[in-house]
Amino acid sequence: MNLDHVFVCGHPALDFAATLRARRSTRFEMFATPERLNAWYLESGLVDTVTPGGEDDVRDARAVREAVYRLVTDRRLGEEFDAEALDTLNAAARGTPVTPQLTPAGRHTEATPAQALATVARQAVELLSDPDVPLLKECGNPECTRVYIDRSRGTRRQWCGMESCGNKIKAAAYRARKRSDASR
Repeated sequence: MNLDHVFVCGHPALDFAATLRARRSTRFEMFATPERLNAWYLESGLVDTVTPGGEDDVRDARAVREAVYRLVTDRRLGEEFDAEALDTLNAAARGTPVTPQLTPAGRHTEATPAQALATVARQAVELLSDPDVPLLKECGNPECTRVYIDRSRGTRRQWCGMESCGNKIKAAAYRARKRSDASR
């Protein structure tokens, strides 16, 4: 399994929710350590520096991530929000967010893991109350459970990303067609 964090969903909160990969099968946890969690905060561009975190930060991030995933799924399927997930997300969103600072070198954002998590939670609140909600789709790869915003022309996008899922599915379909043609 690729250990690199992936940002293909079109929104930071969706990329955050996608850090538990292959939810329906092998389930792969990207936030295995505080260092992996902080790496996501840095790689996402949310912060420039983040103070070292602990296991509590990982536990809190996983809880918020699962709440975001549940609420996104509820919204995507047109269902009522899960009350527990809503409470978890709103509690995190009430935390102190990341505050960018202006330095002689430009914008710099320093944060604690808790501030970064509060910022992601606020982004999820914005997403789930945004006009883009009808554009939320789940990846067409049955092994993938990423949800993305489909801003493609005609909203015909089928995969979270061509590099990750689209190419795999297309290549498998091509091989299946070739096998079928060869057996005739």
